[in-house]
Amino acid sequence: MTIEWNFILRIFVAGLLGGLIGFEREFRAKEAGVRTHFIVALGSALFMVISQYAFAGRFDAARVAAQVVSGIGFIGAGVIIFQKNVIRGITTAAGLWVAAAIGLSCGAEMYSVAIAATVMTILVLETMHFITRNHGEKEITVTLSPVSNEELLEVMKTLKSIGADVTAFTLADGEASLDLKIKQKDYATTVDTVLSFSKGLKVEIS
Repeated sequence: MTIEWNFILRIFVAGLLGGLIGFEREFRAKEAGVRTHFIVALGSALFMVISQYAFAGRFDAARVAAQVVSGIGFIGAGVIIFQKNVIRGITTAAGLWVAAAIGLSCGAEMYSVAIAATVMTILVLETMHFITRNHGEKEITVTLSPVSNEELLEVMKTLKSIGADVTAFTLADGEASLDLKIKQKDYATTVDTVLSFSKGLKVEIS
């Protein structure tokens, strides 16, 4: 019974640590949150326990655990989205990959390594979020229709005046599409400006 409680402790700690990373992802409204990270870490720890003790002396104990490394790729691929030439979800997919590794560490009873990995992962995610929010740039696409050549030029002048960098634009069949690069912290201001000068026009922002 003591050994069984030891196993339960391993998968519980794994789920808890994975859930902490998932909480950060869910707090940032990302694709995978607490439940996904918790289950991935817990499942990885369970696979490690099974590989160590269920097949001891009969097969290579590392085989089951090794399949977690490749198998987690299927889940990670599911949260990666490619839309309008922009790839989203890679960081969340990497978080799931780390959660699986943390689960394997807990399954192997390497708690200190698992805790250190969790702390470092959350620290990097939060630090980079702070830096990009205040100093990073964000790319958005603004589509206006119907719009004339004169209106498009006026729009571009207004965007330039607020610090938005128009990296590319197209005008076809009365519809204009502008690719902008703006500071993360100025995103709300830019959207508000676009809406203010586009009255009477159809606006799409992505």
